[in-house]
Amino acid sequence: MTTYSTRPVAGDAVAITPDGRLNMIAAPRLRDQLHELVGAGTTRIVVDLSGTDFIDSSGLGALVSGLKVARQAGGDLRIAAPTEQVVTVLELTNLNRVLRVHESADAAYGAE
Repeated sequence: MTTYSTRPVAGDAVAITPDGRLNMIAAPRLRDQLHELVGAGTTRIVVDLSGTDFIDSSGLGALVSGLKVARQAGGDLRIAAPTEQVVTVLELTNLNRVLRVHESADAAYGAE
């Protein structure tokens, strides 16, 4: 099972970086890892999508699920550096209005 790399950013925030395709095969692991982060007390999360070249509805569902649990715990989930394909999908689904997009993982919480 894939585990995505994580790193600290901007204080107590953590960036998680899925690579490749975020589809029905990879999305459940991302969702689980996001839930594990929140369960361990990390409520400010950045999903760095710079290495994600494809996302489908399963991937979007994992992001929304992560956003929901982070917000329920008093935090937030933000998106960083999405590729052109990911930006297109976010715009077509209007999720770019819900998932805050930033240029980089470091910038996602850097101005706070």
